[in-house]
Amino acid sequence: MNNFLTRSIAFVFAMMLLFSAGAVVANEAKAESDLSLESKSALLMEFESGDVLFGKDEKEHLPVASMVKMMTILIALEEFDAGNVALDTKITTTENASSMGGSQVFLDAYQDYTFDQLFKSVVMASANDASVALAEYFNGNEKAFVNRMNKKAKQLGMNDTHYANCTGLPAPEQYSCAYDSAILLREVLKHDLYHNYSTIWMDTLLHPTGRETELVNTNRLIRYYEGCDGGKTGSTNEAGCCLTSSAKRGDMRLVSVVVGAPNSKTRFNESATLFNYGFANYESKKLVDGTSALAQVKVAKGKEESVDVFAQESFSAVVKKGDNSNYQVDMQILPSVKAPMKAGQKVGSVAILKDGNIVKTIAVVVKNDVKALSWFETMDRILQKW
Repeated sequence: MNNFLTRSIAFVFAMMLLFSAGAVVANEAKAESDLSLESKSALLMEFESGDVLFGKDEKEHLPVASMVKMMTILIALEEFDAGNVALDTKITTTENASSMGGSQVFLDAYQDYTFDQLFKSVVMASANDASVALAEYFNGNEKAFVNRMNKKAKQLGMNDTHYANCTGLPAPEQYSCAYDSAILLREVLKHDLYHNYSTIWMDTLLHPTGRETELVNTNRLIRYYEGCDGGKTGSTNEAGCCLTSSAKRGDMRLVSVVVGAPNSKTRFNESATLFNYGFANYESKKLVDGTSALAQVKVAKGKEESVDVFAQESFSAVVKKGDNSNYQVDMQILPSVKAPMKAGQKVGSVAILKDGNIVKTIAVVVKNDVKALSWFETMDRILQKW
């Protein structure tokens, strides 16, 4: 009877554990199943790590319409950072550029516009004519610029992307995917100049002839979603409605992508849904702080008997809220060093492991020069100790 009772209690307890574990799995599955999106493809990525927090057919080859212009924007930013173009650089438009259909700012042909005007028109208003004008300025013609776009895509690891133009206008051989679009926006966001334009809601383009064109940001989320500070829309009959966007709250920035939404309202709603899911369920945790000393190391023959050592850089990881158990930090630091030492000299390393695999290794260094004792200082120290 006692054995039967014991077995019964053990069975009930085991079933309770099984039910409890099942409930946890079910809850986690439910969190993702709640994201029942209409868009053909979608992705949510954490900016710093590139970790994918949610994906739906994120590598499927699809037309992405004007989201192609993110590559045009990136190349323009790199040209600016390299000093090859300034905000007040005059760019003469061509008949070809001014004749582009679709979204445009109605550029006059054979007129001088500044880089600032054309770049703003692409970022804010998704202007096809301004995109082609920039392409022709940087590479002479759009075809040469498109070759450059494809080369850059390969460099970034965008293996499911091929460009046929710099605007996103329909072309049979042009495609990308949600994952590559997220990679691309991550690169764009690294450039300070981009942020000068990406959050402007309304502006005016003054043409050389005196005409004015009103510019309205095509990314509605910068006005209506807290923390959204950039992105790129796209819309054609072929591609449906698309949006790659970024939002930052606290220390965490997320990138969301929707491709092939049935209408404009859905692309904005589903982008917001992705952001809400990310901010509600994940957080950024600083696993290594490069501003705080990791340890003190003894110094032999130095003016100081010990020195603080620091990680060369900080490292943060995105984790499920309340859980960072899949990350470990392994520090290997020399117990002692010998003077003299130069600032930045390596004395160890910090390895960050995720699920047992090293994802990042950071050098541990001294931040300041460590001077050696002179002969007289050495003798004085010996005498003091004696």
